[in-house]
Amino acid sequence: QVQLVELGGGLVQAGGSLRLSCAASGRTVNNYAMGWFRQAPGKEREFVATISWNGGITDYADLVKGRFTISRDNAKNTVYLQMNSLKPEDTAVYYCAVDRRRVSGKGQKSYDYWGQGTQVTVSS
Repeated sequence: QVQLVELGGGLVQAGGSLRLSCAASGRTVNNYAMGWFRQAPGKEREFVATISWNGGITDYADLVKGRFTISRDNAKNTVYLQMNSLKPEDTAVYYCAVDRRRVSGKGQKSYDYWGQGTQVTVSS
């Protein structure tokens, strides 16, 4: 089993930045792809970004390309999401997830383990 804990959420003004982290425990996730998803109030959970096991492949939702950066530190069993130029429409609960394949994609069903989420609120 893998446990995931997201940190770094909070309240920020539009145009600001936040850095989310997701620490895995229970077993190493160094050989697994990881991803970030988000769910805004009244909306379905949606894909944000994914990163391959070694960080060599990343992919982003069109809405966040050029503003968000996903990265990982396998020595720390942690994945990050740097969010810049935040907009009010980025307000959501952000979740990290693990896919037990080395490379993953945008499909939520591919991910096997999920964190509890961290709230990000962007004020206008």
